[in-house]
Amino acid sequence: MQFSIKRDVLLRSLNFVQGVVEKKNTLPILSNVLLQLKDKKLSIVATDLDIIFYNEIHDVKIVNEGSTTTSAAILYDILRKISSNSELNFELKSENKLSLKSDNSDFNLLCLPTDNFPTFADEFEGQEISLNNSRFLKLLNKTKISISNDDTRHYLNGIFLHLTEAHGRQFLTGVATDSHRLSSSSLEIDKNDFNSLILPRKTVFQLCSLLAETSDQLTMQSSENKIKFTLGKMKLISKVIDGKFPDYKKVVPTSNDKILNVSSKDFVSSIERVASVSLDRKEGVKLTINKDNVQLSVNSANSGDGNEKIKAEFSSDSLNISFNSKYLIDIASEIEDKNLKINFKDSVSPVLIEDLSDKNSYYVIMPMKI
Repeated sequence: MQFSIKRDVLLRSLNFVQGVVEKKNTLPILSNVLLQLKDKKLSIVATDLDIIFYNEIHDVKIVNEGSTTTSAAILYDILRKISSNSELNFELKSENKLSLKSDNSDFNLLCLPTDNFPTFADEFEGQEISLNNSRFLKLLNKTKISISNDDTRHYLNGIFLHLTEAHGRQFLTGVATDSHRLSSSSLEIDKNDFNSLILPRKTVFQLCSLLAETSDQLTMQSSENKIKFTLGKMKLISKVIDGKFPDYKKVVPTSNDKILNVSSKDFVSSIERVASVSLDRKEGVKLTINKDNVQLSVNSANSGDGNEKIKAEFSSDSLNISFNSKYLIDIASEIEDKNLKINFKDSVSPVLIEDLSDKNSYYVIMPMKI
């Protein structure tokens, strides 16, 4: 096996591989990336057994076909330190030694035989769905903030993707909740039969980095327990979470009639300032809402207190309510509109936050008891 390739082309692919490969692995082969030269192209494959990343590179000069696996982290680290646009020359010297030469550098990397690398059947019967790349990325970004980290309820450790209908139109909707907050975002799609599934957290973050880096056409296809995303020459295949997502619609408030309008930017900045007084950010931020202003305060037993007042419009008399400051910042930072619309019922019920610039997204947050 022998080939040469431009450093930047290979580095871009290995950059995505880093998010898939597990750093601490009981199976050494899973720390490796598979390099396969065949049919005038270089195929790159990485997996942690739950996610598989494939990429095909055609911009490669092949001297001899063949395949090997070598450490994904070491190869990536070497390439990052080689100057941009350098020519890389690879040659497999023996079954367990891969030579890499570039400019004045010469490396010999240890390899493991490809026989040990897992193989996968790539069978997807579901209908292929085309999605708008940037809109789907937006949906993932808006919902991933509410993914739960609690492994005891594994079915909350991802984004619930399902079809919804409104006004005779069909939407792909993503919902995530950690039971303290909930995010929902939808994008309109052509009519089809997509089966609901829960996309795992790691897959969500990996997909976000792929979508942010490429504008290739995105398609999605699912089978009973797997989902495949295709972006140009790249593919990401993932297992889905086995479990039933709760009926989230039950917790979305429908009768919150006390409405607060406040500048998104001022609101986030103000919370960040008053929360600085709390070292571990565990203390909640207390909002005292009046007709024309909101007073924000954080009181920490260990480090002091912070208070600030910002302009706002409130449709009711005053209301006192407290929240986890990080949750509020996460949600408010995803709002596209310059103003936040927050719908309250009272000081103990769930609160609905809307984005006037994106009617297909909303957030629910539970108050804190302070």
